[in-house]
Amino acid sequence: MATFLYRLGKASYRHAGRVLLGWLVALIAIGGIGFGFAGATDEEFRIPGSESQEAFDRLEAVFPTFAGASAQAVIVAPEGERLTTPSNRLGIIELATTIKDLDGIEEAVHPFEEFAEQALSEDATTAYIQIQFEAAGPEVTDELLTELQATRAIVEPLGLRVEFGGAVFQDQEVGLTIAEVFGVAFAGLVLIVTFRSFRPAWMPLASAIIGVGIVLGVLFFAARELTISSSGPLLAVMLGLAVGIDYSLFILSRHRTQLAAGEDAEESAGIAVGTAGNAVVFAGVTVIVALLGLFVVGLPFLSVLGASAALAVAIAVVAAITLLPAFMGLAGEKLRPQPGSQAARVAAYSADNPSFGRRWVRMVAKRPLAVTLITVLGLGAIALPALSLDLNLPGGGQEPEDSTQRQAYDLISEGFGPGYNGPLLIAVDITRSEELIDDLEAMEEDFGQIPGVAYVSQGFPSPGLDTGIFQIVPEYAPDSKETKALLADIRERIPDWEQEYDAPMAVTGVTAIGVDVSERIQNALLPFGVVVVGLAIVLLLAVFRSIVVPLKAALGFALSVTAAFGVVVVVFQWGYGADLLHVTPGPILSFMPIILMAVLFGLAMDYQVFMVSGMREVQVHTGNWRHAIEEGYSQGARVVMAAALIMFFVFFSFVPEGSNTIKPIALGLAVGIAFDAFIVRMTLIPALMALFGRKAWWLPNSWNSRVPQADVEGEQLRDHIRDTQWARQHQHLAVHADFLVTQSGPEQPLSLEWEPGARIDLVGEPQHTSALAATLSGYLPPRSGALQVAGHPLPSESGRVARKVSVWSRRDDDLLDALGSAIDQRLAYAGSAGSRSTASRATIVQDTLRHLNTLSGQLPPETGVITLDENTRAGVLPRAQQILVWAALALVDRAPITIVGAGDPVSSLDDHALWWHAIDSFAAEDQLVVLCVLPPARALPSNMARRVVDVTPAALQLGGVQ
Repeated sequence: MATFLYRLGKASYRHAGRVLLGWLVALIAIGGIGFGFAGATDEEFRIPGSESQEAFDRLEAVFPTFAGASAQAVIVAPEGERLTTPSNRLGIIELATTIKDLDGIEEAVHPFEEFAEQALSEDATTAYIQIQFEAAGPEVTDELLTELQATRAIVEPLGLRVEFGGAVFQDQEVGLTIAEVFGVAFAGLVLIVTFRSFRPAWMPLASAIIGVGIVLGVLFFAARELTISSSGPLLAVMLGLAVGIDYSLFILSRHRTQLAAGEDAEESAGIAVGTAGNAVVFAGVTVIVALLGLFVVGLPFLSVLGASAALAVAIAVVAAITLLPAFMGLAGEKLRPQPGSQAARVAAYSADNPSFGRRWVRMVAKRPLAVTLITVLGLGAIALPALSLDLNLPGGGQEPEDSTQRQAYDLISEGFGPGYNGPLLIAVDITRSEELIDDLEAMEEDFGQIPGVAYVSQGFPSPGLDTGIFQIVPEYAPDSKETKALLADIRERIPDWEQEYDAPMAVTGVTAIGVDVSERIQNALLPFGVVVVGLAIVLLLAVFRSIVVPLKAALGFALSVTAAFGVVVVVFQWGYGADLLHVTPGPILSFMPIILMAVLFGLAMDYQVFMVSGMREVQVHTGNWRHAIEEGYSQGARVVMAAALIMFFVFFSFVPEGSNTIKPIALGLAVGIAFDAFIVRMTLIPALMALFGRKAWWLPNSWNSRVPQADVEGEQLRDHIRDTQWARQHQHLAVHADFLVTQSGPEQPLSLEWEPGARIDLVGEPQHTSALAATLSGYLPPRSGALQVAGHPLPSESGRVARKVSVWSRRDDDLLDALGSAIDQRLAYAGSAGSRSTASRATIVQDTLRHLNTLSGQLPPETGVITLDENTRAGVLPRAQQILVWAALALVDRAPITIVGAGDPVSSLDDHALWWHAIDSFAAEDQLVVLCVLPPARALPSNMARRVVDVTPAALQLGGVQ
């Protein structure tokens, strides 16, 4: 991966104009289509498979009015008046009639109609008109809502106040307020301070903004077919900006540091993308996997929310590894800090000139136990409020106070009681009822006797007389614990009622569905958290090859995320600082915790990698764990601090003026990032590293071979660059090896220098020749030593080497296959490693057969030569002619390097001579051919045109270049 990113970074740098043009075209095309043909967002929360959702779907099917969206026009009389006066009564009736006449309105029931129940308060000062739309919520147009609100002018001369409530009036706008603009501005200021220059500071901002524009285009267009809530685009914008800026910062910071050290600009761009960019890809994939893990909860709206956020992160990653290098290419040498400038001093850290980060880690390392106790106990105390976490879906009570929906919600609560804002519905199967009216009346009486019920409506049968519906109004607000307890109480009583009335029942309604959604998410929190923490341990075990480091990282993540939960509870649930942040206290958004865990997990792993990978590198090279903590921390502290500040400002900017669904997520992410970066990664982790000392890097010996290698920081890239430079010095040779030891070959090192066109007798046992052939062809990495083949270093460019080296060994099937088919299969198997000829396969087959017949004619008459054609099988040929056929099969692909007989070395001297006769006839002049031969090497005849390379252990002990 690191090598691929290195090449990608250099290519993007070199072709900066084309890359930038491609991104701009994508932005204009996708953004134009998305915004021009945008679908409507939908705030519907469904919970497939639940009792409440199935009952609600049934009600929509049997009661036609349920299919459309609903709303209420809440009417309040002037102080001292009642709505029942003749003038007010006529005004309300006229208002209802006008509303009903609007295009798109199915029904408008005013409080004075015969079937209107409890639509007028006891003191006759508050009433509501129940409005039913023809279309479902997402299809209700803004124009219709505007016309609907304009009808309040009918009763304004009477002094009547009208406010409109219902989900259709919920704020679904997706856009940036001035607060978010300030957040991005603060992020830009952090970048300027970090780089001490404006020129590089704009690049992460531009990269993130372009990526966000593309994401929004995709999501808006997808809303035409998918149910996407307004939270999806907002979360995507928030995450896209934050991680887009941060990921670009990591790469750009590495690039500037390398430029300050004198690295070539293009090479530096490739190295920065291959190292820091590799860590960015790792972090991004981690966040994406965690977000896509939301699919397991089984809630469609949460799955779409996770996918929207994952898309934003994915595009941010792609922008960081392609668009950012293009910006680097446009700036070129202008990004190089001037010698002696402040930017150059910042880019080059030094122990002789300690930074704040170096001084901080020295202090932490001196008192590790005290620092550990203070941070753990402090974060634990902040997390305590999370124990009272109360989850619910957003409702009218959480809308802005100046919105008509919020005011309608408050007016209904004041005039009728809080429960009227979220009644429960009981759906009853009445198909088996013989005394329908009596049963419905009896049910109404039973339902009204439940503690906590303020009102029960009459039971209404469906037009098909198969389903009855009751409206149960709780005494408390829809999001209260008391209403949740009432719902549980009703469900406990339902089995008895079903048995008594022989009628299946189910509780449903928006409130019941909301409670079920919250419970499902709450039940998924612990398993999801265990999976996330477990994934963190496994990933970091592979990255750092240590048991202690992953466990400490997982502990830190758990502390930071629970502390973030605690802060959200204090603000959004308990109301501390609510006025300052424009927050309405109440239950926490039900999907906030699981979103928070998913996002913080990936970001925490990102910071962990950047902070600790430097420590590991120094530890591996020096073995001094104290020095490793200080040096590794100092290398990453400045960038991690800047990245965390950017994240904090971007996330926090969505709190004061953001939508009610995004506010708790934004605050949780902001404080979670602050806790994780500044307290956990930059304080607790170095303290624990110092506390454990050398044991922090302990891994059982038995685990070394079982734990996979995860090259997050691009260690293999550094090896690849070094090997590439070495390979260029020897690219005049087809094969060059220094002290090469293969995986399953002899323990003794082997040094090789083979020129293009050389003819090699490779002497050794089959296991040794096979091991060397697999290594030279790039299929088996060497155990040690340096190796270049066809100008490419191994193992980092094994794919390119495999396309230039062909390995052939005789198979039993070669005796059975027809020659035409065998040659064609060999060409197909060789693929791009094969023929440099432009001729068709059919032509190559005919030419090869013609050449074989010519060579066969040169064999002694007693050989018993057979004239060959496409259908001839090698098994019927004499031995000498078989060798000619096998040589043709081995060399027909005309690869630059061909190794023959690796698994079946030549054993007969007569065969050996004939093999070389055939090879010399078929091989190109510049084609390196290696023929594997069984020992001993001294038995081979002397030939100035061929070189004998002996890879038996006895010969290798003598050393020397072969």
